[in-house]
Amino acid sequence: MTAVQGVDQAFWYIIGFSLFLLTGITVVMVYFVIRYRRSIHPVSSDIRDNYGLEIVWTVIPTLIALSMFYIGWKSYVGLRTVPDDAMEVEVLAQKYSWIFVYDNDKETENELVVPLGRAVRLNVTSLDVLHSFYLPAFRIKVDAVRGMDTYAWFRADELGEYDIECTEYCGVSHSAMVATLRIVPQEEFDGWVEEP
Repeated sequence: MTAVQGVDQAFWYIIGFSLFLLTGITVVMVYFVIRYRRSIHPVSSDIRDNYGLEIVWTVIPTLIALSMFYIGWKSYVGLRTVPDDAMEVEVLAQKYSWIFVYDNDKETENELVVPLGRAVRLNVTSLDVLHSFYLPAFRIKVDAVRGMDTYAWFRADELGEYDIECTEYCGVSHSAMVATLRIVPQEEFDGWVEEP
């Protein structure tokens, strides 16, 4: 399973359980409102000291919460475990652009180009204020903080162009701080990265 699939699985698992519980609780609540209304039951039942019921409504939500944590943790580990053969790119955030620096010191502004089929590790930092690197197609979002190095990674598994955005308000031109990820065939990348 890819990191993207892990994030999507965690999202749908949590949304699915939430919708199931919302529907179940609503149906039970409506049933109880009708079945145990005051006109039929003028004296309410006392359910204190019902240990079986207390155990059920403690254990079941705990198991649900733990299962959501487990699915989320698997997703998180997938996002943080970088393959050994990953290509590294330095990502420098600044008002109001993204600078990408490759191993051979080639720099680009607002355009990240990577070869198809490679794992790519992005070493992210900021040159000024707080920014946040967001690559929605690959479910990556990581803060860029001055003086702090962090990272994210993705596998470039489909040719095309993808949006990169800053999702942390960083000043008056924050909305213009966008870039493009281009995934190209290896041969095209090899020629491009050697261009001056």
